[in-house]
Amino acid sequence: MSLLGEVIQERPFNSHKGDFGRVLLIGGTYPYGGAILMAAQAALYSGAGLVTVATDRENILPLHARIPEAMAIDLEDQPSLIQELQKARTVVIGPGLSTNDLGMTLLGLVCQQIQKEQILILDGGAIRLIAQGSIPFPDCRLIFTPHQKELEDLLGLEVEQQSKEKVQTAIERLPLGAILVEKRPHTRIWEKGRSDHYQLQVGGPHQATGGMGDTLAGMIAGFTAQFKQVSLYQCVTAATYVHSAIADGLKKEAYVVLPSQLTRQIPSFMRRVCEGEDFSDPLRIK
Repeated sequence: MSLLGEVIQERPFNSHKGDFGRVLLIGGTYPYGGAILMAAQAALYSGAGLVTVATDRENILPLHARIPEAMAIDLEDQPSLIQELQKARTVVIGPGLSTNDLGMTLLGLVCQQIQKEQILILDGGAIRLIAQGSIPFPDCRLIFTPHQKELEDLLGLEVEQQSKEKVQTAIERLPLGAILVEKRPHTRIWEKGRSDHYQLQVGGPHQATGGMGDTLAGMIAGFTAQFKQVSLYQCVTAATYVHSAIADGLKKEAYVVLPSQLTRQIPSFMRRVCEGEDFSDPLRIK
């Protein structure tokens, strides 16, 4: 069975929203409110059972206008943030998160409070902040989703130095078991401690649009929150593949693919996987 078929499976008839995972997304500080909204929408469309967004208060009204299925809390409401953090299976921090004192405070709180069995996705501003070294990596299931400049901050490799061999060596700086989604032409997915990695054969410059990475972070959150029958690495790889495969389908009729267009296609793509459609994906777990 292909990777997509192993990960994306029919839902049991006797199930409810609590069975498909809680996701908490943190970010969207001024002026980047759209980033956290796109990430949250992708998590919902990917099938997460319950989605909560912690963001600037001014973002809550437009968030609910676009995705009323999501819950929202004010970033400055620390007791509620801690309460939601304790309930989540997957936490995303970083989409639209400013690299200022507030961002550092929020990242520090999450890294202090998160538990070993929880999944933490570090994206965008959170990667730049943790790369500064003042906050240690938390003891939990870690996923990093950097683009090439963020990877430079995280691993100290300039963009032109980011060859397969050098990245493979540099990830030794990350905690054991950490997963790195190296966003680039034909994205590579690594896991610290694995001798191999995946390199996608889908995706391209039609995805070079603001918000595309935020959408991927949300998709990874949705997949990791609900699909517990496979490894975290399989979930991350499948979500990343689906993200680029949908974009490749849309580019047939569009010069550029917008993240919101991609997100709307997620449920139908996942349904097609469940119905056995062969996407000829090269990603196979043996």
